[in-house]
Amino acid sequence: MTKIPLSVLELATVVEGGNHRTAIDNTVKIAQHVEKLGYQRIWMAEHHNMEYIASTATSVLIGHVAGKTESIRIGSGGIMLPNHSPLVIAEQFGTLETMYPGRIDLGLGRAPGSDQLTAMALRRNQETAHSFPRDVRQLQKYFSDDNSDAQVRAFPGEGLDVPIWILGSSTDSAYLAAELGLPYAFASHFAPAQFRTAIQIYRSNFKPSASLQKPYIMACVNVIGADTDDEANLLLSSLLNLFVGIITNTRKPLRPAGTFPESYNIPEVKNAVNNMLSCTFYGSKETLKENLSQFISETGIDELMVASHIFDLDAKLKSFRILNEAMGSVKVVNL
Repeated sequence: MTKIPLSVLELATVVEGGNHRTAIDNTVKIAQHVEKLGYQRIWMAEHHNMEYIASTATSVLIGHVAGKTESIRIGSGGIMLPNHSPLVIAEQFGTLETMYPGRIDLGLGRAPGSDQLTAMALRRNQETAHSFPRDVRQLQKYFSDDNSDAQVRAFPGEGLDVPIWILGSSTDSAYLAAELGLPYAFASHFAPAQFRTAIQIYRSNFKPSASLQKPYIMACVNVIGADTDDEANLLLSSLLNLFVGIITNTRKPLRPAGTFPESYNIPEVKNAVNNMLSCTFYGSKETLKENLSQFISETGIDELMVASHIFDLDAKLKSFRILNEAMGSVKVVNL
């Protein structure tokens, strides 16, 4: 098994019978658990107008989790920059870095993380997605020492080392990450179709920068670990329900394992779900080791981030432990 860093994407998903408070409390428990296991980082993602996601105020949640942990890196996977002015994000993440030095990551996405009506309600115009490259550069400027003579400056933020990542779910952002010489994180846990093409584009076009001398790719995949393959297959049903809800726009809290909605049997729905599962790994420690080893070898990724949509918290924590054992000793890198 190739030893690469392990990280976690936690969406603070509300489970059936729970609420936003329990989702946030569970996120803290997950962060504390994977920190003890030696995971590299835990990220949270910005979503809006989604009733069963509790990570809406992403920077606030990052600060809360950072305050409840000691060493693991905490960050955004990502901040949807079209929803914000670069100055506000520089100030927010400058504040986080000041409070928790050397532990904050800033992953940036170009999508709104919501529907268009909600995006308009966030008080940013619809053209901001097209200005994403310019906004990223402006954000870099706010963090730079070179901005000290500007009329508008970010405090705290200026002169701080907050690593910026470019996120992608298609090929678009691969070119920007390569052009700016920034690390690239791909959302293959829900949009795997263009993953391999995107990372090839990124590698082929990468330009070294002060931030990064060579390409660095982190892939986010779904992982469900259990004592046996049969148990993992049962736990997988919660993720299948989640994907069905996304595809049919009938979102519900994360459901217990073993139940399936009737719409899953619709051929078009099942085919769409199966396409979303192409970067999903589930099984025993031995099965995960075999399948993830092949995935890492084929793609040459530098870091593995995992999303684990498991209803039962204890089973979810156990899954992270099983994955850690399957991967062997985690190699921590400074990025």
